[in-house]
Amino acid sequence: MRWTVLTLICCSWTCAVQDPLRQMLSVRTQLRASNRLEDFMRDHQPDVFNRRYAQCYPPGIPSLRLGKSSERLYNFMDAQYYGLISLGTPKQNFTVVFDTGSSDLWVPSSYCVSEACGMHRKFKAFESSTFTHDGRMFGIHYGKGHMLGIMGREVLKIGPLTVKNQEFGESVYEPGFVFVMAKFDGVLGLGYPSLAEELGTPVFDSIMNQKSVDQPIFSFYLSKSKMPMDPGGELLLGGMDEALYSGPINWNPVTLKSYWQIKMSSIQVQGALTFCPRGCQAIIDTGTSLIIGPTRDILALQQLIGATPTSIGEYLIDCARISSLPQVTIMLNGVEYVLTAESYVKRELMGDHEICFSGFQGEDLPSSTDPLWILGDVFLSDYYSIYDRGQDRVGFAKARHTRYATLDAEMDR
Repeated sequence: MRWTVLTLICCSWTCAVQDPLRQMLSVRTQLRASNRLEDFMRDHQPDVFNRRYAQCYPPGIPSLRLGKSSERLYNFMDAQYYGLISLGTPKQNFTVVFDTGSSDLWVPSSYCVSEACGMHRKFKAFESSTFTHDGRMFGIHYGKGHMLGIMGREVLKIGPLTVKNQEFGESVYEPGFVFVMAKFDGVLGLGYPSLAEELGTPVFDSIMNQKSVDQPIFSFYLSKSKMPMDPGGELLLGGMDEALYSGPINWNPVTLKSYWQIKMSSIQVQGALTFCPRGCQAIIDTGTSLIIGPTRDILALQQLIGATPTSIGEYLIDCARISSLPQVTIMLNGVEYVLTAESYVKRELMGDHEICFSGFQGEDLPSSTDPLWILGDVFLSDYYSIYDRGQDRVGFAKARHTRYATLDAEMDR
């Protein structure tokens, strides 16, 4: 038997809040299961949307200018983990991706006219006694997902934690097809304030300013379990959960306070090639499931792990060969983080047939200094991650994936 609870851990007048995460089918998985992925990828290449719909947006929104899709890093087609928040009085519930790769909070508006909003819960400002209209407009471009909206202020609740007067966006136009199929309603960004597209204070900055947590940190545990009744993971605001990791925490200083960006010393395929031997930059992103790197490096890496390309840019791996594939080692601040093929190969069922895909993806991301990589859920499901705003650093420890199984056994006794 499973009990899913929100736990409030208090210390003096401040608290740490545990919010369970749920694991969902990604948009990519849903499209593949319905035999629509190839058509979608063909029709939604970078900038196709902007050229078609740019005239629909008011002038002067820089995030929607042509070419911006190559500058925005995050694409929620592969997002898998989400959690619950509420806005307003009385509260209105929404599911959101807790995303370290962005800094904005938005949910669909009741005034939204797009198909995507019709598929999700919508915020009804007129039903809340605590809503304050802002009047400003905003636009956000999320790779292949786009939106236009208006700003407001409201009471936000994450579990038992209350954030007063939080600035957020109400999307009124979401033409991107990604959000039609997405299982989540909106996004809650946990990046630095400089990353925000909206004008205002990001949620975790509001939490710190209102002294709602004991420490200016938050941490993520992403479960590997595929069982439908198991929690997808946990977001802990204001602390770290020692039951969810083992061994020491190894810290990495943030090199650019925008994304959670750190120095990566190298990435090596066992007994073969070393990538970025002179060092790279890595963004730690809970909003994507993949590890993304420079196209040339990823192409060589795919060959080393025996992955073969498809017509839509994915890489297939023979499921029967997983046990013989090499380890991939990521070096961060002098510490080796080893990924086995069980971690970097993604498995999906199509009917009674299992298909295996590489968890690596090539994309040449803009960077003014070192080559840029993104470490998503392929990495973060193996390693518990801690984000420290007080000391501007990210910590990693080996995730402990036996806790929930142990709890189930205890409850069944």
